[in-house]
Amino acid sequence: MSEKIALITGAAQGIGLACAQALAEDGCKVVLSDIQENVHAAAATLGGSGYICDMGDTSQIAGMFERIEADIGPVSVLVNNAGIALPGDFLSYSLEDFGRVINVNLVGVFFATQRAANTMVAKGIHGSIVNMSSINAQVAIPAIPAYCASKGGVNQLTKAAALSLAPHGIRVNAVGPGSIDTEMMAGVNANPEALAKVMSRTPIGRVGTAREIGDTVAFLASDKASYITGETIYVDGGRLGLNYTV
Repeated sequence: MSEKIALITGAAQGIGLACAQALAEDGCKVVLSDIQENVHAAAATLGGSGYICDMGDTSQIAGMFERIEADIGPVSVLVNNAGIALPGDFLSYSLEDFGRVINVNLVGVFFATQRAANTMVAKGIHGSIVNMSSINAQVAIPAIPAYCASKGGVNQLTKAAALSLAPHGIRVNAVGPGSIDTEMMAGVNANPEALAKVMSRTPIGRVGTAREIGDTVAFLASDKASYITGETIYVDGGRLGLNYTV
């Protein structure tokens, strides 16, 4: 992984930052992007570069790749981590919110994957792309219909891209987190009843850490996973293998 340029989206904090940390430790030159300004400070802690980008805006994504290529060089590892949920009641869920989630979580992933892959092909780079899926690609939560739909789409997009790009030596995989100790879990962690419910459906008996996701992403991005493509690895403490809750 030494000296490979790795772009991680949604990397100012949480899982994205943990992915960047793991890739930096493996020797990558890390490039962090996020819609938040603190991405610059996060990147500086890793000796990397930070770029502001709304992954729901394809013109911003295109501009970001152009700037990265001009400033640093072509991306050989892409981690499509940026995502939003926007919970709401199904019957009153707005089309605007649904579209925003799909644009960030699915359209942005497609566009960034396509943009990165075109440069990889043009320059003969045998790269790796890792998309952030979720167990909600398979198990649904009624309050986040757009998120569930987007992550199901990410899984299928991962397979289609993997098949399309395999002849060019580019691998495409996904990681599907379960309950991970991030800011999104803060409310659950502070509520004993809610946390007990989560643990009832987590056979390993604890929430996961962002770094456990980051390490899985770094593995898939590396040559250690050289014969793996088109797969989604679920890092969920056994959740999807459980067919009931107690």
